[in-house]
Amino acid sequence: MAGPLAGVTILDLTHVVAGPFSTMVLAELGARVIKVKAPGVTEITRQIGPHFPDGESGYHATFNAGKESLALDLKADADRAIFDQLMAKADVMVENFVPGVMERLGLDWPRVHAAHPGLIYASISGFGQTGPLSERKANDGVIQAMGGIMSLTGPMGGPPTRIGPAMADMTAGLYASAAINAALYHKKCTGQGTRIDIAMLDVQIKLLEHTLARYHASGIDPTPLGSRHPTIAPFDVFETGDGWILVTAGADDQWQKLLDIIERPDLKQDPRFQPMMERGRNSAAVAEELGPTFRQKSTAEWAAIFDPHNMRIAPVLSISELMAHPQVAERNMVVTIDGVDGGACPMPGNPIKITGVSDPATRSAPPAHDRDRDRILRDFGIEPTG
Repeated sequence: MAGPLAGVTILDLTHVVAGPFSTMVLAELGARVIKVKAPGVTEITRQIGPHFPDGESGYHATFNAGKESLALDLKADADRAIFDQLMAKADVMVENFVPGVMERLGLDWPRVHAAHPGLIYASISGFGQTGPLSERKANDGVIQAMGGIMSLTGPMGGPPTRIGPAMADMTAGLYASAAINAALYHKKCTGQGTRIDIAMLDVQIKLLEHTLARYHASGIDPTPLGSRHPTIAPFDVFETGDGWILVTAGADDQWQKLLDIIERPDLKQDPRFQPMMERGRNSAAVAEELGPTFRQKSTAEWAAIFDPHNMRIAPVLSISELMAHPQVAERNMVVTIDGVDGGACPMPGNPIKITGVSDPATRSAPPAHDRDRDRILRDFGIEPTG
């Protein structure tokens, strides 16, 4: 089976990360994704490295593998007529321009919905379609900074720290893909398209977990704790003889088991660490007591010691170690892109595993600009122009 979204057609007007990531998720679920770009325009992600000998950007390929490409100038009458015919037959249109751009193109929601009532119209932007910041430009860094996550990330006492991957972008894309799937179900039931308005800042706030409740309860702004949990201990990264290991053993029975395994029975009756809430209040003392113990053995030695006990403890892996891990290989979570770097360019696989749906070890290359024009126009019954 090609995927649960086989037969769904998506017009992708997006760029950079949030929008392309959203449509990539949908493509991996079987949807046909048609990238629509202005003639002669080079996407910014094609300019970002790493670049391979054939000139392709691994950054661009990661978000656009498996899609099709059609060049249209939406300001030109002839190309606009083609786009109108595409919208008439497509299921979804996704855009992530700054609010106001689509209106200036005559493609705002009221006009599109009046002409194509069955089309799902999804917009992804930094701050959403409403509010005093709605027309402000944003990117992943801006949203991480304004969305609170940077104020929580980094070493204790250190400066605000951005999470490495573009999490604000990609999580907004994930929420958009979830909303689009819900809208597809609504369309199936009613025949009507809906408007989806995803703001990166909104998504970042949603992902703050229980941080808002912590602030409300204490009245104190949370600050970075490194890898430590704010209320559970031990829940932290400890240095080993040659690397790092994450140790989580918050519940009382897990704490007692941990102390047996690492041969620290002297801590079992320590009043600072019993019960669980006391350990949370004294997390710095927990780290001070356990730190020297974990430095006595290598990461591999500790992993071997903990492995039979199936506790929530893990070595901190580098990217190269992660890519070589047998669990990752078994789950097909590192795939390659055909035609990019000789077919060796890796990208993350599809984490959505569905019975009966194929999960190939390769992805088709991202399309060259306007590569699929003839086939797309033919499939939509549109007469070529020019």
